[in-house]
Amino acid sequence: MTDTTALPESAAPAEPATARLLAEAAGRIDAPDVVLAVSRNGARTVHTGGGAAPGPVPRERLAHELGSASKPYAGLLLARLVAQGRVRYEDRAADLLAPGFPVHPTVRRITLRHLLTHTSGLPGLPADFYPQAVPRWSTDPYGGYPADRVVRAFLRARPRHRPGTRWHYSNFAVSVLGHTLAAATGTPWEVLLHQQVLAPLRLDATRVRPGPEGTEAVGHRRDGTPVPALDTGGFTAAGAVRATPLDMLTFLEAHTAGTGLGDPESTGPGLTGPGLTGPGLTDPTLAAALAEVRRPVLRRGLRHTHTHTLTWFHHPSPYGPVLFHAGATLGQQAFLGFRPDSGLAVAATATRRVHRADTFVATAYGLLTETP
Repeated sequence: MTDTTALPESAAPAEPATARLLAEAAGRIDAPDVVLAVSRNGARTVHTGGGAAPGPVPRERLAHELGSASKPYAGLLLARLVAQGRVRYEDRAADLLAPGFPVHPTVRRITLRHLLTHTSGLPGLPADFYPQAVPRWSTDPYGGYPADRVVRAFLRARPRHRPGTRWHYSNFAVSVLGHTLAAATGTPWEVLLHQQVLAPLRLDATRVRPGPEGTEAVGHRRDGTPVPALDTGGFTAAGAVRATPLDMLTFLEAHTAGTGLGDPESTGPGLTGPGLTGPGLTDPTLAAALAEVRRPVLRRGLRHTHTHTLTWFHHPSPYGPVLFHAGATLGQQAFLGFRPDSGLAVAATATRRVHRADTFVATAYGLLTETP
């Protein structure tokens, strides 16, 4: 039930050592379906496995729910809109979302940067989210909380902390960012993401809504029961992206390509990967956005040991800095990570969320930080 291959579009054959490493890592993850994918400067090795029998569509070509690993897509979108001059990081969200609407003075000070970097002072989710979510926590907690309700919750919020003073992870804040960018550009979030990120990077198998039957990975509870496809309701920007592991690699390869994306003559690391060709990738605003989201912008925690970019967690490793983000939905998990200095990218998915003693994130993170 496992397979390790160098994909036909890879720049080089699979390295035996990498193939063995992925196979060993997959064995540590308990899930019906597992995909571990590595790209080294565009040369890809992908291992698929898991406890279930393979289906008619290869696992690496099924769209998986990324959950919170959707946030780097939102971050790249914001960075590109800023590079285009359509918005600014310091624009106040309430002014763009509802000009003239009376809000709390603290809410008035919340900027687009605050929303994306989890420094807005907003809670993880709106206070009135939980009463409607708890009765269906294991089936559909978000579907009953639509976009207009997210916006209303933001406009009447009373943040506990002044924006920019504390870091607190917030799906609420990133969702508000999505609605704010849609309002500022007059373009629905899904269309905006496609125009600014998915189409230029040739991410043809990435979307924010479930695709046709047979094209989506199916998540599972711990006991193996299938989980319905996730409906994120009004929290689209924070967790609605669905992508195949191959498209996930393409997204990461763009980040490892350095400034070469802005130079039509460049053939730098990552530019040989599938999808990383075409006139859209010579756009200087895309190159600027990709550079911007890699730049560390804040530190937090004891002795400020935790570093973040606009949208990625940023850690040291023996092989240089690593940037990563993980996500989970009711029955799926995803991991995205890359090392900008060495052109290594890791994409991983699993169709079970265990909660306790789960090895998925640690295994994927180890591939990113420990692989020479």
